[in-house]
Amino acid sequence: MVGTFTANGGGGITGGVLDLNDAGFAASSISPIANASISGGSYILGVDGRGQIKLNTGNNTPFNSPIILDFVLQDSSHGFVTEFDGNASGSGSLDLQASSATPTGSYAFLFSGAYGSSGSGLTTVGNFALSASTMTGLEDFNSSGVPVADSLAGTFALGPSATPATQITATGGATYAITYDVFAVDATHLKFIEMDANGTLSGDAFSQTSTTMPTGTLAFTLIGGTSQVVTTAGGFMVTDSSGNITNASSEDFVNSSGTASTSPVTFSGLYTPSGTGRYTLNTLTGFQGATDFAAYPSSGGILLLEIDNAGVMAGAAYPQTSTAVPDPSQGYGLNLSGTNLGASTGQSAEVDDIAEFATAASGLTLTGIIDENFAPGSQPIYALALSGNYIAPDTNGRGQLGASAGNNSNSTLNGGFTLNYYTVDGTTFPFIEVDGGQIAAGAFVKQSSTTSSSAATRSHLLVLPPVVRPHTARKQN
Repeated sequence: MVGTFTANGGGGITGGVLDLNDAGFAASSISPIANASISGGSYILGVDGRGQIKLNTGNNTPFNSPIILDFVLQDSSHGFVTEFDGNASGSGSLDLQASSATPTGSYAFLFSGAYGSSGSGLTTVGNFALSASTMTGLEDFNSSGVPVADSLAGTFALGPSATPATQITATGGATYAITYDVFAVDATHLKFIEMDANGTLSGDAFSQTSTTMPTGTLAFTLIGGTSQVVTTAGGFMVTDSSGNITNASSEDFVNSSGTASTSPVTFSGLYTPSGTGRYTLNTLTGFQGATDFAAYPSSGGILLLEIDNAGVMAGAAYPQTSTAVPDPSQGYGLNLSGTNLGASTGQSAEVDDIAEFATAASGLTLTGIIDENFAPGSQPIYALALSGNYIAPDTNGRGQLGASAGNNSNSTLNGGFTLNYYTVDGTTFPFIEVDGGQIAAGAFVKQSSTTSSSAATRSHLLVLPPVVRPHTARKQN
C-alpha cells in the first residue's frame, strides 16, 4: 500500500488517494486498486510522537473501511508507520511530501514482494537514469535464491494515477516487465508500487548523485534467507580506496534454524565496479549467510542484494560519521519488522512494531511504549509499557538494547526483544534482533525535541520489510 493524504493540522484528514496490491488479490480475482479516493479521516498525535491515522476509503476498496495506520515521528518531516487495523501487517515510512517535485537524473532502487502465479518471493535492486520519460539502467533480481543480472529499459510517468504507466522491463536474459505507480516524496526520493496482476513488488528509489563506492566504515543490516530458513545480519563493513573490504569488518548473524553469532565474526572481501553505479561485493571470507552481493550507492544508503545461489538477503549500508552514545535528553522512535517464529502460537507470523522510548540520564536503562501488529493473528496490541536496559556502543559503534513489553498476560508476541544496534551518525541506529524468538530488523532514530512542530528535514534512511515471503493477504469482508 502506498498513498498520499492531506492533514489539516487540527486532527482531520481532508482527502487523498492510495494504491493497494496484495498477494491474496489474484486468488480472489481482485485486480490491484489504483488511485482509490480517501474521502477523509482523522489522526491523533501524542506528546511522545506516537499516533494513529484513520483513512476513510468508503466503497473504493473491497475491504473494511477505515484503514488504520500506527506511527511514530522523528520530526515533522519523517516517521515510521505500520498498518494497524487487524486486516494485514506491514511497515514503512511516513514522509512529508514536497509541494511539487520533478524527478530528474539518476536513481538507485530496492523493491521486494511476490511475483508470478506461485507467489514466489522476488527482490530487485538496480538503478536508472531519466531522460524525459525514458528510463535506462541496470537491474539485479533474486527469486528464491536464483539471481539474475540484467540491463533495464522503461518508461517513466509520475503518479498517482488511475492508469499507472511506469514500466520497467529487463532487456537481457530476464523476463520481467513490471508496471508501477510512482509517488514522489521529493525529487530525491520516490516510492514505487507494482500495479499489474503479476506480483506485489514495492519499495523506494533514491537519487544516485554519486556512482562511487564510499570508503571507510559502513554500518549495514540485511534480512532475508531461503524458503526454509529466515536470516538477518548486521555489523560494519570497512572499505579502502583500493577495492578491498578489509578484515576490520565484522558481522552479527542470526537464522531461524538456531545458528547465531555469540560475538561478532570478522570478514573480508573485495568490491568491484560492474557497470555505471553498480558494484559487486565478492570473495567474502568469513561472512555468514551469503558470498556475493550487488551494491548500488544512493542518497538512501548503499542498497544491497544477495546474488549468489544460497538465498535472498537484502538491505543497506550507511557511511558512519559518529559512534555517539544514545542521548538521554531526547526520545527515540523505533520500527521493527520481521518474522516471529511462533514459539507462543505454534505458527510463524509477520510482526511489525512501532515504539518510542527514552534513556535515563543516570544508568543505562530505558522506558517507553510499544505497539505491535502481526499476521496471521489477532487484533493489534496498542500502548504496552516497554522497559529495559541498553549497552552503550563500543569504539566501533556496536551496542545492544534489551527490553520487555507488558506482562505475561498482556504482552507482545515475543514478550520484548534484544537488539544489536549500529551507530551511523548519532541520530540513526539500524539494528537486528538477536534473541532467537524473532528474525527481525529495523531502526531507531533520535526524535526532534518538537516532533509535532516545524523541524528541519532529515535525511531519510531506508527501512526494509522482510523479503523472504509475501505479506499475508488482507482479510475481506
